[in-house]
Amino acid sequence: MPWHKNYDETEVVENAMKAFWNRGYEATSIDDLVEATGINRGSMYHAFSDKRALFLRALAHYDQIYRAAHLDRIASEYKSRDAIIAVFEAAARRPNQNTPPGCMLVNTALELSPHDPEIRRFINRSLRAVEQFFCSRIEEAKQDGSIGEALDSCATARALLGLLVGLRVLVRSKAPRSTIDTVAYQAVGMLT
Repeated sequence: MPWHKNYDETEVVENAMKAFWNRGYEATSIDDLVEATGINRGSMYHAFSDKRALFLRALAHYDQIYRAAHLDRIASEYKSRDAIIAVFEAAARRPNQNTPPGCMLVNTALELSPHDPEIRRFINRSLRAVEQFFCSRIEEAKQDGSIGEALDSCATARALLGLLVGLRVLVRSKAPRSTIDTVAYQAVGMLT
């Protein structure tokens, strides 16, 4: 009799993503994934082959929703300079109960990128996209006059990326609110 899945694969990936995001790759066991996703080991291995394959799907899911779609929404809702500020304001907020703190991309960069070339390439592509988002918004802001022409767009975008990554780490580690706010304000201060 052929195998039939009786679960929503997108929901399974979403729930696995939250487990990995909360605990990290190494600290998330198969038992944790079974509990988080609600499917048994056999179904999990049949659908995703192994923990790493499920992690890669979960990471891609995170990247699409929490990086790409988030930045697209901000770019459509805010003008150039304000879009950059909105990114930092969102990153500085404490997470709600439905999402773990910090950023899964940053967490993965710290945990796995040093020794996993495939994941390093994925993380680098995603972070370059954030940098490009900043660079494009700076260029637009120069055109509309909200940022001065003398500002080096690419160098500033790289510095903003560094501040954003640091901010994500601070939020994840539950740093004092004053520290988080200071980092967010530094980003705004760069946009003159």
